[in-house]
Parts: sequence; structure tokens; C-alpha cells
Amino acid sequence: MIRLEDIARAAIDGEALRVRSLTQDWLAETARISQAPPPSGDDSMVRVVAAALVELFALRRGEPPPEWAAGVGPLDTPLYLLRSAAVMPRLRRLCELESPEPLRRRRIYAPPDYLMAA
Repeated sequence: MIRLEDIARAAIDGEALRVRSLTQDWLAETARISQAPPPSGDDSMVRVVAAALVELFALRRGEPPPEWAAGVGPLDTPLYLLRSAAVMPRLRRLCELESPEPLRRRRIYAPPDYLMAA
């Protein structure tokens, strides 16, 4: 069983293919996103990324997100989910301006179509 925190950790580590694969599996086995449990443990970065991702998945499925996600604030420092954004100024700017709202609100940046294929 895939856990939301596994997807968040892979995203934090910049493992794009693993994130997509885990997301596909998680979405296939998750009937109601609103029932997704929060990450276990005390890692605040994992909790913020998990909240942003679960809200993104809910938005794209047209479902409500889990209640716990609303109480999770932004990261202290920005996180770019594509490693190449660090060296490609145009990509970085695109991510900053057009990142999906649930991510951007928490200072997490990715292209506008991030995980659409999942």
C-alpha cells in the first residue's frame, strides 16, 4: 500500500519518475481522497508537501481534500520539484508563476502540468 508520505518524500528528493509511479498507484487504490490520512511522523517538510499534493490530486479529481490539509502552512524556504529549475532560469520562472495553486500556496514550485499524466 502506497502512503502519501512516500510520494512526498520522493518529490522532496527530486525523484520525478518515482513520484509519478507512486502517484499513479496511490490514486488507483484511493477511492476517496478526502479520507486520506495525514503523514505519520514529525517531518514538517513531508507534511507540507503531502498536504500540497493531496490538495492537487483532489482538485484534479473534483473531490474535496482531507480536512487535515487545510491546517498545513507553507514551507519556510521554496522547494522546486524539478531539479533542472535550479539551473534553467526560464523554467524556474515558469514554475514560480504557473505552479498549480495548491503547490504554489505552500512555496512548492513545479510546471503547471505537474503530475497531469498520473
